[in-house]
Amino acid sequence: MNALAPLVLPAAEPLIDANWLDYTFVAIYFAFVLGIGVLARRSVSDSIDFFLSGRSLPAWVTGLAFISANLGAVEIMGMSANGAEIGLPTVHYFWVGAIPAMLFLGVVMMPFYYGSKVRSVPEFMFRRFGTGAHLVNAISFAFAQLLIAGVNLYLLGSIVHALLGWPLWVALIVAAAIVLSYITLGGLSAAIYNEVLQFFVIVASLLPLTLIGLHRVGGYGGLKDKITAFADSQPAGSKVAPAAQQLESWPGQALSGFDSGFWSVVGIVFGLGFVLSFGYWTTNFVEVQRAMASKSISAARKTPIIGAFPKMFVPFLVIFPGMVSAVLVKEMIDLKGGGSPPGGASGEGVKYNDALLLLMRDILPNGLLGLAIAGLLAAFMAGMAANISAFNTVFSYDLWQRYIRKDHSDDYYLRIGRLATVAATLIAIFTATLASSFSNIMDYLQTLFGFFNAPLFATFILGMFWKRMTPTAGWVGLSSGTLSAVLVAFLSEDAFGSASQGVIPLSGQGASFVAASTAFVVDIVLSVVVSLVTQPKPVSELKGLVYSETPKEDLVDPEEATLPWYQRTMPLAGIALVMVLVLNFAF
Repeated sequence: MNALAPLVLPAAEPLIDANWLDYTFVAIYFAFVLGIGVLARRSVSDSIDFFLSGRSLPAWVTGLAFISANLGAVEIMGMSANGAEIGLPTVHYFWVGAIPAMLFLGVVMMPFYYGSKVRSVPEFMFRRFGTGAHLVNAISFAFAQLLIAGVNLYLLGSIVHALLGWPLWVALIVAAAIVLSYITLGGLSAAIYNEVLQFFVIVASLLPLTLIGLHRVGGYGGLKDKITAFADSQPAGSKVAPAAQQLESWPGQALSGFDSGFWSVVGIVFGLGFVLSFGYWTTNFVEVQRAMASKSISAARKTPIIGAFPKMFVPFLVIFPGMVSAVLVKEMIDLKGGGSPPGGASGEGVKYNDALLLLMRDILPNGLLGLAIAGLLAAFMAGMAANISAFNTVFSYDLWQRYIRKDHSDDYYLRIGRLATVAATLIAIFTATLASSFSNIMDYLQTLFGFFNAPLFATFILGMFWKRMTPTAGWVGLSSGTLSAVLVAFLSEDAFGSASQGVIPLSGQGASFVAASTAFVVDIVLSVVVSLVTQPKPVSELKGLVYSETPKEDLVDPEEATLPWYQRTMPLAGIALVMVLVLNFAF
């Protein structure tokens, strides 16, 4: 398939019939986005302001931005698509694959990040392991952000193409220009404050869709009845999962792809809940950057914990509409039954990624439709802005300053950051064409996370709790873990579409879980072996980098003890953990 083909799609009839009222909502939203960028520009006086918001933001702002940065195109379109296809097991991406790791990040890891005053996650790697691991991490992270920004931009462009009928290349350029303008003007502050705005716009747009959709099918009980009736009507051997697997989150075979319930649970808990989840949330600078912009260690620790509360309820706004679409929208019913209905956002046939758009078309009146369009645009721009703002920090500090142009003025690196933002946005337009060549964006992203985040988490967690781990082990383990994940994914069925070799009989999320788990194990084993035969750093250089060598008072904010219990880190984390356990048992 020619990856450039989707970009030359001509103007088409809009998938959704929006009117002047809907366009007014979209125009007002864009005016706010650009206005925030202009206002944030006034507070940018040096590189720390541009890249880390001057470390001055309160926890509730960074907490909402933490979630909004993740609530991008893939989160909304991908999770609604999975909801339509497999149902409730999709909640594992949130209740198993996000919340526990977010709480761990806040309680255990943020004190090291924030207390060391590093400007990025790769810089932490430099202090702990030196140049080798730092360079591997910085390059792989920058490369991954360009790929993932392209995913967000491609989905944004394809939705604008479907909703407004614009040629896809026009939609891509316009969307990229808007994101570029407010990040270049105001840096991370503009991105974060826009992410807070985008969070509320996203919720306001998806909540009516969920409520009206459930009302149309007779509530949650009616939804369960319709899914059961549809699943029971399918012939034996069809690709439709049994109703019990669609309506119960555990053991989750519909998600994992394993036939055995036991191995499905093991794959979800270890592959998704531990390796992929902890690897993403605890080492991904896109997320960690938001917490590092906080005004204190206490605020930094509470950032992911505050974010955990809305995060655990996002499934009701994205998965449930997908499930409703699968029993209410005629094209989705046809698709799930094995048909190939024409149309869709791509114009090349309806896909599960169209579940949310088609439901919007069928049930939302004008006005609410415009709000929903603004919400989708907000989500897609939030995801892309997060990727770009993290990229420009790592490129400017960790690559340009450290390896290319050292000891220049602060203004110089501020200009480099803005130039990197422009370059990354332009590159994202081209990586969007790469994303367009994959049939399943969610599988593509999970594969990328297995490549980059799973081995990084193994290196981090071992190096943080084992002072004997050496700098040589850092880069050897990280490189080997990444290469092993690439090998497993390449050998797995459908991992790379037509490029797949199919030697390992797994596909989709199951292949991603195995690749990530392999990367983690290979990294740990090789790091231990290499550490035992190479020279570790002196213990005197490990303060603030290794748990056993860091005084406890350096890991906490002394002023937190004066706060009410509901504003302290540990009680909030405990409440969030109990709530997510209840949700796992309830569904």
